[in-house]
Amino acid sequence: MNFSEVFKLSSLLCKFSPDGKYLASCVQYRLVVRDVNTLQILQLYTCLDQIQHIEWSADSLFILCAMYKRGLVQVWSLEQPEWHCKIDEGSAGLVASCWSPDGRHILNTTEFHLRITVWSLCTKSVSYIKYPKACLQGITFTRDGRYMALAERRDCKDYVSIFVCSDWQLLRHFDTDTQDLTGIEWAPNGCVLAVWDTCLEYKILLYSLDGRLLSTYSAYEWSLGIKSVAWSPSSQFLAVGSYDGKVRILHHVTWKMITEFGHPATINDPKTVVYKEAEKSPQLGLGCLSFPPPRAGAGPLPSSESKYEIASVPVSLQTLKPVTDRANPKIGIGMLAFSPDSYFLATRNDNIPNAVWVWDIQKLRLFAVLEQLSPVRTFQWDPQQPRLAICTGGSRLYLWSPAGCMSVQVPGEGDFAVLSLCWHLSGDSMALLSKDHFCLCFLETEAVVGTACRQLGGHT
Repeated sequence: MNFSEVFKLSSLLCKFSPDGKYLASCVQYRLVVRDVNTLQILQLYTCLDQIQHIEWSADSLFILCAMYKRGLVQVWSLEQPEWHCKIDEGSAGLVASCWSPDGRHILNTTEFHLRITVWSLCTKSVSYIKYPKACLQGITFTRDGRYMALAERRDCKDYVSIFVCSDWQLLRHFDTDTQDLTGIEWAPNGCVLAVWDTCLEYKILLYSLDGRLLSTYSAYEWSLGIKSVAWSPSSQFLAVGSYDGKVRILHHVTWKMITEFGHPATINDPKTVVYKEAEKSPQLGLGCLSFPPPRAGAGPLPSSESKYEIASVPVSLQTLKPVTDRANPKIGIGMLAFSPDSYFLATRNDNIPNAVWVWDIQKLRLFAVLEQLSPVRTFQWDPQQPRLAICTGGSRLYLWSPAGCMSVQVPGEGDFAVLSLCWHLSGDSMALLSKDHFCLCFLETEAVVGTACRQLGGHT
């Protein structure tokens, strides 16, 4: 495993292009585009204000920079560096900006969600979509780029409109049986749209492309409900994370629950492998000792390392006592993600913040638990294989695969606090992001798996 040099970064804005050739990063009002292989700067663009959002077009030919405070969007071309576009929403303001799947239209959401403006880069035409709903996830595109679903709110009722992306014509418009719609998400195959309600009302609805209600699911009443939702890449399963600390798996044939996964504070099943991160201090050779001993504050001591140990069940996990009388209590399933082959599901229960749970979806059982020394900030699957990368805001990167797991110290002067990460589409590298810097981590698949197997005795 190798690491690149460290580069400057602002606001965790760093993204690989969809074709995997480029890496875009922001430093305040500058956009830097690098070649992924050499990390040489290909283009350096200067925006009119500090950049708050960046996004590649699907064909990797354009990149937009949104400056929400100024109500501005600037678009840059990689093929024609002298060409650029500026979109000014003026007094309407700007709260969100994204590409359409064709990479030639930009959708800007104005302040107070009064409307969505669709700007065409080809014809310079402008069209408007009224009544977008201010919710967590109100716009979703099918993976083939043909259709867009939009959550709307009008006359105190929730609706969903489905548009054809080629000409932005309305295809379907229907009301949803929700009190306060919170999110919508297409299945990867584009056949089913999931719609879920506010956390105060446990309800998830499944609609077909023509607006027919296929099924409604509710696990319980009179308590906080849905917190997170994720489709499996195969579109066969829909995982619903709830505030009661359980994940419920719905199957695509009946849309009924086939199982539920609990997240107890004590692991008792002997078939579950529990990995605990443990500190280990580096061994000091005689060459590292100084006589007399150094004075306090004379210099940094060798940084501690960490490793994973396999714990014997029963294992008690560190829990966090939630403050339930405040908004957004730290309870329930706040993160969940399927592996690219749909074999595994990774989850985090917010009141057991140091643990990542990995579930075997084929056998519908808990496969492994990783308990970190610090709360888990994020995790993300390798796009090509069932390999999970985890960061906790410290200077280490953690990797899990069915072969085992490992802890890797990120080199560099001082502590490089990994706050977020993103994989390259090849799975051969990833970008590690800290508050003010980023670096690339290059992985060799065989080396990583081999090291993990040696470290853990080849446990599977």
